Amino acid sequence: MDKRSLSLLTDAERMLVLETEPKELALLDEDALVELHTRIRRARGKYVGQYRRGASARVGSVGGRGKANAQNQRARDKAEVFEVVLARVSTALARAAKASAAELKAERLAAAGAVTNTPPRGTTPTTKTSGRTTAPAAPVPSSKKAPVTRKKNASTLATGARRQAKRDAR
Repeated sequence: MDKRSLSLLTDAERMLVLETEPKELALLDEDALVELHTRIRRARGKYVGQYRRGASARVGSVGGRGKANAQNQRARDKAEVFEVVLARVSTALARAAKASAAELKAERLAAAGAVTNTPPRGTTPTTKTSGRTTAPAAPVPSSKKAPVTRKKNASTLATGARRQAKRDAR
């Protein structure tokens, strides 16, 4: 940030801008960066709003938007300073969020790897023998299945047949 830009700012605003120096940003965690990002976005919004309101109020008296623009230079410069600072914090926040996401992903993968996977009951796992896998047991014909399974299959088939009959009747 150049000295002219910093000289426009109040002491509180200058301190806020100095919090965004790269060495300062490196010390902050993701939550602190989010909070800083919010404060800077608010300050930028304040000066953008002042600039727009001031310029629009002067349009009638000065005779045009171009002429009204020049009289509102201070608010525009402050808004620009906070825009540059906001970009700096946004970049640091994105970097922190990406690192945090990678860390969470590694934790989830480690937790998933710690859990032993067992096949569901009633299925036979495939086994490896001499580099080839054997297929699971052949499916049981429907006449040998449990009565509940046969009833469920019949119900599903009947539902489909009723739907089709309804469509055919139209």
